[in-house]
Amino acid sequence: MNPTTQLFKGEVFFQNNLHLWVNRSSEDFTVPFHAHDFIEYCYVAEGKGFHHIERETFPVSKGLLFAIPVGFSHVFRPTSPDSLGNPLIVYNCLFDAHMVNQLAVVLQDPPILEHLTELQNSKSSYFSVFDRDGSIESLMQKLYREMSVPSIGSTTMLHTLLSQLVVTVYRQKYTEANKPDIQVANDFDQVIQYLEQHLHEAVTMSDLARISKWSIRHLQRMFQQHTGQSFGSFLQNLRIQKSCEFLRGSEHKISSIAELVGYRNIDSFNAVFKKIVGKAPTEYRKLYRS
Repeated sequence: MNPTTQLFKGEVFFQNNLHLWVNRSSEDFTVPFHAHDFIEYCYVAEGKGFHHIERETFPVSKGLLFAIPVGFSHVFRPTSPDSLGNPLIVYNCLFDAHMVNQLAVVLQDPPILEHLTELQNSKSSYFSVFDRDGSIESLMQKLYREMSVPSIGSTTMLHTLLSQLVVTVYRQKYTEANKPDIQVANDFDQVIQYLEQHLHEAVTMSDLARISKWSIRHLQRMFQQHTGQSFGSFLQNLRIQKSCEFLRGSEHKISSIAELVGYRNIDSFNAVFKKIVGKAPTEYRKLYRS
């Protein structure tokens, strides 16, 4: 480890006997370049910036998750010191060797356990995956909520959610590495980007067929293959995820947020939001503000 690198120790974070800690932070220039004696999953939830790992620098934006093994030095930095309008928001999920041993009871797949052991023993390098379908962000949000507002069964729930996160990240890492048709995946990414940029509009499958040059039937298959959801279900979840970002990071009225993500009827927006998130938009905003 470089002598200018600080060592973050798990004993500072794991004060709840869980050997797990999850937070949501706005990155700045005060956190030092650091290594740690625990595994860390870092998920970029909002904004853009840079991730410095060892001797490399990676531009980062929403949807990237980095797995940092024990002993590897890293730090996030926003694009500029004046990033109040578009802060770099990162979820950090930390867990140590004790938690790896506890997860071994749940994780029955030897390759996944070996993968975790290699991260813990610094025998695996850092890596990143892209959250194509929002499943990683959803798990990070649930982990953060459960950690922030514990309730009956929270310990069990946290173990379950962390197990799901480990498996999801592992699947992303190895299915992406073995994916035969990268160009098709990249083309489909363009479709997703179009949706993200036009959430406020009434986007239809016909619109996507026109811009992608694929048939509607082929697009339906692509959504199932790449996201595990139908087009309608994926679009609905994408709109609610974006509305969560607005609720956390803006002062917009809820009616304005509903319009920004494509809902013209506030009652419909409230109903769908509560069904997916489990709380009404006003409750959700209060939870994160508190």
